[in-house]
Amino acid sequence: MASGTGSRVNKDPESLLRYGLPINNKEVRELQKNIESIRLNVSSKRKTSALDDLKKARSIVNTKESKMTSSCRDPNVCSSIIQSMKDKMGPLEESLQASTNYMNGSDQEREALDKSYVTQDKIQKDLTALEEQMVPAGYVTPVPSDYNDLPQLQGRATVEMVLKKPNGEPFDIEGTLSKEAKMTMVIDGYAAPVTAGNFVDLVQKGFYNNMDIQRSDGFVVQTGDPKGEAEGYVGTPSKAVGAGKHGERLIPLEIFVTGDKGPFYETTIEDEGRGGQATVLPFSSYGAMGWAREEYEPNSGSSQFFWLLFDSDLTPAGKNVLDGRYPCFGYVVEGADFLRDIKEGDVIVSAKVTDGAEKLVQPK
Repeated sequence: MASGTGSRVNKDPESLLRYGLPINNKEVRELQKNIESIRLNVSSKRKTSALDDLKKARSIVNTKESKMTSSCRDPNVCSSIIQSMKDKMGPLEESLQASTNYMNGSDQEREALDKSYVTQDKIQKDLTALEEQMVPAGYVTPVPSDYNDLPQLQGRATVEMVLKKPNGEPFDIEGTLSKEAKMTMVIDGYAAPVTAGNFVDLVQKGFYNNMDIQRSDGFVVQTGDPKGEAEGYVGTPSKAVGAGKHGERLIPLEIFVTGDKGPFYETTIEDEGRGGQATVLPFSSYGAMGWAREEYEPNSGSSQFFWLLFDSDLTPAGKNVLDGRYPCFGYVVEGADFLRDIKEGDVIVSAKVTDGAEKLVQPK
């Protein structure tokens, strides 16, 4: 995967978020690689390979537990999480083994693989909880003091958006009709504290409620341009960045390259002479969230953002037109398929922070 496990493009938003955590534990990264590989192999019916991955994952949790818990804020909590993973590995092995006993394409095989997929997903959620426990206590991504007069997100928050079509028609996703589109997004203040903080602040203010989708062209779905002459949120500007021509609160371009201690600001990855290097959060997942700006003005972003739609196979991390030029500040983790039928004129009925609101730090 382009994000840390070989050559395949990593499209899984939850995997990318795990790789984006500010942790340093090689054992848990090896565990992550094997657990995520089970999912890929189940999806493609490589049942023997999935069993091999499970064997490797089980070996790690059985022999490397102390090396993983030593990185945790609370080792006892991590021990409980690891035990929960162990408890699920037995049933996962049983369903995977059962799938090998049935004819390819049979209902019995499908049922066993579905059961395996559900159990593996539960193990992945434990894995996320384990890795989040490894973020050092009090960790805050370093941000220059120049931007202390802008909202900042110190950690991660979850945002839920509900959209409807103005004519009352349903969303049609490959024949499945829904009266509303509901998407859940994880907003990442570890990778983009200023960008994520600006977004969560605007969500909290109700800025996006009842706002139209303004662009849907097969490449991105974009919104955030309010009615009136202003092209963004009008509010108290940052002294370092200033205001837009209609009083918009602007934020600096924020890019965090893998291996750096924090983001750099107000310049692109090419301008820094680092083109091709991978960013902490890459634009390689359908529904990756990016902050919009004028092409030649790095500090022109205010409130407009986009969800990315195009096929990441064609543009792996560090080699596409977005990484390092626009900040990726989160991913859609539930409901991304709705983006396929979200069109210009569809309306964001509501946007709300459902978790992590306390991590938003307002200007001092």
